[in-house]
Amino acid sequence: MEVSHTWDDELVFFVNGKKVVETNPDPDMTLLTYLRTKVGLQGTKLGCAEGGCGACTVMLSKYQEDTQQLLHYAINACLAPICSLHLVAVTTVEGIGSVARQLHPVQERIAKAHGSQCGFCTPGIVMSMYALLRTNPTPHMADMEEAFQGNLCRCTGYRPILEAYKTFTVEGGCCGRRDQNSGCCMTNQEVDDEKPSSMLFNTAGFAPLDPTQEVIFPPELMALSKNQKTCSLRFQSERTVWLQPDNLDTFLHLKWKHPEARVVVGNTEVGIEVKFKNILYPVILAPAFIPELHRVEHTSDGIVFGAACTLSQMESVLKQAVATLPPHQTEVFLALLEQLRWFAGLQIRNVAAIGGNIMTASPISDLNPVFMVASCKLTLMDKDGSRVVQMDDSFFVGYRRTLLRPQEVLLSIEVPYSTRNQFVSAFKQSPRREDDISVVTAAMSVTFTPGTCVVEDLKLSYGGMAATTVMATNTAGKLLGRCWGEELLDDASSLLAKELTLHPSVPGGMVTYRQTLTLSLFYKFYLTVLHKLRGQGLNVETLPSDVLSATELYHPETPSSVQIYQEVPKGQSQDDVLGRTMMHLSALKQATGEAVYCDDMPLFEQELYLALVTSSKAHARILSIDSSAAEQSPGFVCCLFAGDIPGSNTCGTIVHDETVFADRQVTCVGHIIGAVVADTQLHAQRAAKAVKIHYEELQPIVTIQEAIAAQSFYQQKRTMQKGDLEAGFKQADHVLEGEMHIGGQEHFYLETHATVAVPRGEDDEMEIFVSTQAPSHTQFSVAEALGIPANRVAVRVKRMGGGFGGKESRSTLLSTVVAVAAHKLQRPVRCMLDRDEDMLITGGRHPFYGKYKVGFLKSGKIVALDVSYYSNAGNSLDLSLAIMERALFHMENAYRIPNVRGRGFLCRTNLPSNTAFRGFGGPQGMLVAESWITDVAQSLGVPTDKVWEVGLTVPNQCGKLFIPLQVRRLNLYKEGDSTPYNQVLEQITLDRCWDECLSRSGYRERRAAVELYNKQNRWTKRGLAVIPTKFGISYTALFLNQAGALVHIYTDGSVLLTHGGTEMGQGLHTKMVQVASRVLGVPHSKIHISETSTSTVPNTSPTAASVSSDLNGAAVKNACQKLQERLDPYKSKNPQGSWEDWVKAAYFDRISLSANGFYKTPDLGYDFETNSGRAFNYFSYGVACSEVEVDCLTGAHKNVSSTIVMDVGISLNPAIDIGQVEGAFMQGVGLFTLEELHYSPDGVLLTRGPGSYKIPAFGDIPTHLTVSLLRDAPNDKAIFASKAVGEPPLFLAASVFFAIKDAIKAARADSGLAGPFRLDSPASAERIRNACSDRFTKLNPSAKPGTFRPWSVQV
Repeated sequence: MEVSHTWDDELVFFVNGKKVVETNPDPDMTLLTYLRTKVGLQGTKLGCAEGGCGACTVMLSKYQEDTQQLLHYAINACLAPICSLHLVAVTTVEGIGSVARQLHPVQERIAKAHGSQCGFCTPGIVMSMYALLRTNPTPHMADMEEAFQGNLCRCTGYRPILEAYKTFTVEGGCCGRRDQNSGCCMTNQEVDDEKPSSMLFNTAGFAPLDPTQEVIFPPELMALSKNQKTCSLRFQSERTVWLQPDNLDTFLHLKWKHPEARVVVGNTEVGIEVKFKNILYPVILAPAFIPELHRVEHTSDGIVFGAACTLSQMESVLKQAVATLPPHQTEVFLALLEQLRWFAGLQIRNVAAIGGNIMTASPISDLNPVFMVASCKLTLMDKDGSRVVQMDDSFFVGYRRTLLRPQEVLLSIEVPYSTRNQFVSAFKQSPRREDDISVVTAAMSVTFTPGTCVVEDLKLSYGGMAATTVMATNTAGKLLGRCWGEELLDDASSLLAKELTLHPSVPGGMVTYRQTLTLSLFYKFYLTVLHKLRGQGLNVETLPSDVLSATELYHPETPSSVQIYQEVPKGQSQDDVLGRTMMHLSALKQATGEAVYCDDMPLFEQELYLALVTSSKAHARILSIDSSAAEQSPGFVCCLFAGDIPGSNTCGTIVHDETVFADRQVTCVGHIIGAVVADTQLHAQRAAKAVKIHYEELQPIVTIQEAIAAQSFYQQKRTMQKGDLEAGFKQADHVLEGEMHIGGQEHFYLETHATVAVPRGEDDEMEIFVSTQAPSHTQFSVAEALGIPANRVAVRVKRMGGGFGGKESRSTLLSTVVAVAAHKLQRPVRCMLDRDEDMLITGGRHPFYGKYKVGFLKSGKIVALDVSYYSNAGNSLDLSLAIMERALFHMENAYRIPNVRGRGFLCRTNLPSNTAFRGFGGPQGMLVAESWITDVAQSLGVPTDKVWEVGLTVPNQCGKLFIPLQVRRLNLYKEGDSTPYNQVLEQITLDRCWDECLSRSGYRERRAAVELYNKQNRWTKRGLAVIPTKFGISYTALFLNQAGALVHIYTDGSVLLTHGGTEMGQGLHTKMVQVASRVLGVPHSKIHISETSTSTVPNTSPTAASVSSDLNGAAVKNACQKLQERLDPYKSKNPQGSWEDWVKAAYFDRISLSANGFYKTPDLGYDFETNSGRAFNYFSYGVACSEVEVDCLTGAHKNVSSTIVMDVGISLNPAIDIGQVEGAFMQGVGLFTLEELHYSPDGVLLTRGPGSYKIPAFGDIPTHLTVSLLRDAPNDKAIFASKAVGEPPLFLAASVFFAIKDAIKAARADSGLAGPFRLDSPASAERIRNACSDRFTKLNPSAKPGTFRPWSVQV
C-alpha cells in the first residue's frame, strides 16, 4: 500500500499572517525552536520544554471542514512538532501588537495593571488570554481562570494579572471611567479609613477590545484549506521519519509495516520522552488528516469519540450532553468532566488526544479509572479488520502496556450513558489542584437494585496504587448484595486496606498517604451516594449534617482583592513621579515580546552552542572519560575538560572550594565535568549525552541526619548568645522541647541560567552577556579562569527573567564554562540551560533542621530559648555561612527573649551546593521560632493569636489558673528593646502593623466564624493564624554595603543613567529613574537606563539582600546632586529657561555633564565573637492574618483569605512595592505549603521540572487578598524615607502554614488528640492528611524506618 502511495515533503503554514513553505522540515524540531531560530521571533519563551509553565504559549487557528468554522486555540510551542502544523495559522505575541506599531488591549492592560514584573512569563500569559478572547470575546472569570491553568508566574503573585484581565470579563468589564455617577467599575470595594487609595492603575485610557479589528485568518490559507485535497506528508531527518497519511487504510498499512512506530497527535507524551528520557522513535505516524479518528458519534448506548479527538473537544461534547440529556444518563459524563477540569493545562488539553491518554497506559491516568468503571468499549483495528474490547482489569497488562497488538491502533472509544440506578464519581488528589499529576486518582460506580439500597454492581478503580490502573475487584465482589450503610463502609475500608497495598520502597513514595487516600476517597463516594439515595426518598441511614462538606466538589470562588497605600502629598508636581504608581519601565516591551533577554540576542557571526557534561553520581572518583562518540556526532566542534582551563580551575564565592570542571572526583549529581561545543543546541546536547564517564563510587552523604551522624560539617560554626540561659530555664514555669524540618526550595525563575560569551579578538578581551545578579562576581570568576586581568572582561546584563537569589553566586557555574569555550575557540559561544539541567545543577534554598528548647512562664511569656540549626549546605560552602548567620539573626523573629542561645551548623553533603534565595536563611530561622511559640500556646491551652480581654482567667489543661494573654502579642518587641545580637530597636512599627492587620482582617469575627464552622463540620476544618515578621536590612558582610552610579546628561537634555544594580523584575531600574527624576527635576521620560555593565560601574555588590534600592538609590542621588550643583549657576542666570537651555549653557561653558555617585551605609559592623556592633541599618516589619480550609480526608487545602500589613516606609512606588509584597507572599506560600524537592537516597534530584515540582499557580492565591502599606511610617535610614521590600514579606506566608496547623489541631481534637504536634514544612497535602489522624489513617500504619529503602529522603 505504502509503495503505490504518493507522498509530499512540503509543509505549508502561516506565521503572523505570512506564508511559510518548508521542504522536508526536521521532525525533531518544535515550533518554539523554529520560531526562535528560523523566523527570529524571540517573544515566545522557553521556560520548561515540557508544557508545564506556559511561557511558550502561542495561538493556532485552522479551518474546520466539518463545522465550516475557524478554530482558535492556545498551545505549548515547546511541544508542538513543526511537522504537525500543515495548513495551520500560528499567531505569536509579536503578531498581535507591538510598542512601535500598536499595542493590543491584552498587551496594554497587563502592563498598565502592573501584571508584568520580570516579564519572562508575560508573552505566554498574553497569548493564553488572547486565544480565549478570539474564541469568546465576553468571557466569564471562570473561563479566564481555566485559560490560565497552564501558565505560571514566579514574580507577581498572580493578583495583578487577574485584575488586568478581569476588565475583559462579564463580571469586571471595564467602563473606561464612563460611569462617573456610580463610580468606576474598578473602584476598590473597601477603602482606607483615613483616605481612600486610588486604583493602582487607571482604566480610563485602556483601548477597548474590538473583535472586528483582530488579525484575520489568512485568506490564502482559507482557500487552501477549503480547496486543496489533503495529501499524505513525509518528512525525514537524520534520525526520524514523520509519516502523515491522508486516509485510514494507508495509516493501518503503515502501522503494520512499522509496528514499533509511535502514533503522535498532540506530542504531549512523546515530546517529553524524546527530550527528557532520550528515547528515539525512528518512525512517527501522525493521523491528523484521518477523519475516522476525529469523528464524534452519538449512539443509543452512548457517545463514540474518535481516538484522535482532543480532550478539549471531548469536554465540549460532554458538557453539551449534560445540558441536554436526563440527569440519570450523565453520571459517567459528569465524572469525566470532573477529571478533565483539573487535567493538565488548557494548552495541553487543546492538543492531547483521548486515545493518547489511554494508550500511554499511565498508572496515574486521570481518565482511565473512569473509562474502566464505566466499562467503555474500545474499537481496535489493523489492516485485516477490527475488534471491540472492554476497558476492564484485563486491558492494562503491565507498566505502560496494554493488550493491543503492536500492529493495532485504537480507532475509537464509546463512553456509555449511565443507568437510572447507577451513581458514578471520580476523584483526583495531587499536590497542587491545577495542572498537576495525580498522587492517587479514582473512579467508582455503584448500581442498586431498583427501589432499594442493595448493591447490584460495584466497580472501584484506582490509579497510583500499582504499576497499572487497577480495579479493587476483591473488595467490590464482597460488597455485592449488601445494603449501602455504615456496616458496608467499615467492611469496605478493611477490605480496601488489605487489597490495595504498596511496598514501602514504591516509586513516588508517600506510601501511607496513598494507602489512606484509597479509603478516604471511597468514604467520600459512600457519603455522596448515601446523600443522593436520601434525595431519591429511599430509606437509608441518616447522614449527619457535619459530614456533608465531604461530599462537595471543589468550585473555586472568583478571587477579590484590595490594595491600600498612601498617596503622594497634595501639591506634588505631576512631573515628580516619586511615590506614584508608575508602571514598570519595561512592562510594555515585556507584554509584546520585544524585551530582550540573554538568549533573545541575535546570533553572532560564527556563533557556537555549548552543552554541559555532568556527573550522574553523588560521590565518586572519575576513572576515565571517553568522548570518542561525541566527537563523531553531527556538528561537533570540541570538548572541554579540566585540562583546558587556561587560568585557575579553582573557584568559589567566599572560599575557593569549587572547580570550574570536576578534576578526578565528583561530589554531587550534576557536578560539571566538562562541556561539548557544537554548531547548534541540539547537536551540542546530543554530543554531550554521548560522552561516557566511568566512576569508582564512594559513599555519599545526602541528608542532614546522615551529616550529623558522620560529623560532616564545614568548620565554620556560629553561636550567638545573650543573657543567662541556665537562669532563664530555672525561672521558667514550663520547659518544652521540639524539632522541625524545613524543606528546600527551587528558585524556578522562568528564565534559566543563560550566557553568551564573545571574544573581541585582541588583548584577550571578552564580552559576556549573562543573566546574573552579580556582574562583578561574574567578571572576576571569568578573569580567574582565563588567567587574564578583570579589566579585559566586560560583563553586561540587560535584564533577567527572575533571579530570587539563584543568580547571585551560582550563575558563574555556567558563565565561566562558556567563557572558557569562547576563549579557546575564539568564537562566540552561547548556552541557556534547559529547566531540568538548571534544577539539577544550580542548588536552591537550604533545607534546615531545627531543634529547640524553650522556657516560659504560666502567662506565656518566653524567658529562655536554646535553639540549634542545621543546614544542608551541599558540596561547597558558597554563601551557606552568611545564610546561617542570617538565620541566627532571625531566630527570635519578632519576640523579645531575655536569655537566648542560637547555634548554627553547616552540613557538608553530596548535593549540589545550596545558595541564596529570597530571605537568605531568615525564613528558616523565623519558622522555627513560630513553631516553638505555637507549641508554647498549645501546651498552655491559649489560642496562639486569640484576642482576649486582659484579666479573664480560664483553667489550663493542668487545672491551674493563668492570665490568658495573647501569646504572640505578649512577647512582641517594643520600642527600645534589644535583640539577641544587642541591637536596640528604634522606630519599631510592629504594634501598628499588628493592630491594623487584626482590624482589616476582621479577626474577632473570623475567629468566631472559624470556631462555629469547625463545630459544624467533621471532615473540613478551617484554621486562622496571625504571624508577624521583623527583617533586618543590610548585607551582613560589611564590605558589600556600598554602591556606585554613573549619570550622563547629553546636550539634547536626555539623561543616561547606570548604577550597580541589576533588573530582575523587581522594578529597580524604574525606582532609580524615579529617584533621578526627582533629584534632577526632569520628567522621567528624559531618563534612560540601558543595562548594567562592569565597564560603567565597577566593583558592584550583587543585587540582593533587599538593599538595592537603598544603596543604588543613594548612589544615584549622589551623582544627580553633583550634576544639579553644576547646573545651579545656569538656572540662576536664566530662571525662565528650560532644562535643555541650562544643559547647553553648561556644556558651552565646558562644565562636565557626567558624574559618578557613590554611597556606603554608615555605622554598620557586627562582630560574632563579641556579640556587639550594629548588624542592620534598620528593620522592615509586617503582619499577616490568613484563613484556610482543609479537607481532612485528602489533605488538600484552599487559601480562603489573607490580610497583609507591611511597613515599607514612604513607598517609592506603591504599585511596585505591593507587587513585591504579593509576589514574595506567594513564593512563601509555595515554600511553606506546596514546593517539595525529592531526592533519592543516592542524592539524585527526582523533581526536575514543573511536571514534578509544583510552584503556586493562579488558583493558589487567597480568595480574598488585602495588602495595606502602613501609612505615615517614614524611615530616616534609607533613600527618600523608603524601606526595603523584596525579601521581608515572604515570611508572612507562614500565616498560611500556621492556619493549616490550626485547622489540623481542630481535626485532631475530633479524634481525641490534643497538645503540641510536629508539622514539618512544607505543609503538603500528604503531611496534612497524615496529621489529621482518624479511623482511616489507623488502618494504614507506616513502615518502620530502616526496614526498607525509601524512594526519596528528607534531605
